[in-house]
Amino acid sequence: MDASLLLVATVGAYLSGSIPFGLLVARLTGGPDPRSVGSGRTGGTNALRALGRRRAAVVSAGDILKGALPVLAVRALGGGDGTEVAAALFAVVGATRSIWVGFKGGRGIATGFGTALAIAPIALAAAAPIFIVVIWRTRIVSLGSLAAVAAFAPIEIFVRMQTPEGLSIWALAYSIAGPALVWLAHADNIARLRAGTERTFDAGALTRD
Repeated sequence: MDASLLLVATVGAYLSGSIPFGLLVARLTGGPDPRSVGSGRTGGTNALRALGRRRAAVVSAGDILKGALPVLAVRALGGGDGTEVAAALFAVVGATRSIWVGFKGGRGIATGFGTALAIAPIALAAAAPIFIVVIWRTRIVSLGSLAAVAAFAPIEIFVRMQTPEGLSIWALAYSIAGPALVWLAHADNIARLRAGTERTFDAGALTRD
């Protein structure tokens, strides 16, 4: 593993992940700050509540790209699996602990989705329906996110074990550390879920532009 490339990849990925697209879209379009509603975070769910579906779609697309692009950049530079995984994890850290907004941010779901698109698309495709079904049945976005992320780890490990290369240490690290980072970012949601006070999703937000 090239130490210089690893350093550039991790710093670059963290700064990429730190870009607060929720705030940027709100300010560029004259919309309310996403942190003023819901959980007070900057991610797609709060953007949907504050800005409506069209601008929230832009926010989500940006959040996905800030996870996928660092990984793809490392791959293009020949960085290897270890450097790709490091870039993916630091992008998620940036999304949840952004240097630009006082080391706060979103939950890391969309950014993690972006890293998985680049690293583990099969496991992502298998876990995504869990996210949709749980939200559909419960109307709790955090519960859908946590369930899908929890399922992602064993699915990715199983998928990797079926390949000729087998389960590498880097694939194992990504499968465990990535979901762990997202779960840590949901600590307050988990507390509310246990207390039975977690917010439900307002379907009416999907009709607002």
